Amino acid sequence: MKSRRHVKILELIDKNDIETQEELSAFLEREGYQVTQATVSRDIRELKLTKVAMDNGRQKYAAMPEHTKDLKEKYKHIFRNGFVSMDMAQNILVVKTVAGMAMAVAAALDAMDCREIVGSIAGDDTVMCAVRTVEETEALMGRLHKMMEE
Repeated sequence: MKSRRHVKILELIDKNDIETQEELSAFLEREGYQVTQATVSRDIRELKLTKVAMDNGRQKYAAMPEHTKDLKEKYKHIFRNGFVSMDMAQNILVVKTVAGMAMAVAAALDAMDCREIVGSIAGDDTVMCAVRTVEETEALMGRLHKMMEE
């Protein structure tokens, strides 16, 4: 649950100008996460979020650039923990996940810069990724299998 919440927090701060812990809590609750202020504070610390200045002089939460490598490792960890299997149907990559982890795995794939993926749809335990070509689907599967072995 914490891994999925962390992925959601990173997604939310990337797409929204979130200035306070209260705002972050409200965004998380709209996404179905029941959190306390202490949980949000701990998540911010664990994700090493910082506040950056916006053009309008206000501040918002952001992931620290120097921790990009750490974040990529976190996304790989989320992918590995949620992954069950994968298969392809032409240029569609189908990733089976642990129940309840499909959205976190899809967000991890997005964050891992899998440029072959045009878009993803996540259910409860399945992610379907539209990939540009059959060849790119095969190459992506190879990279993901290799990452699972690391």
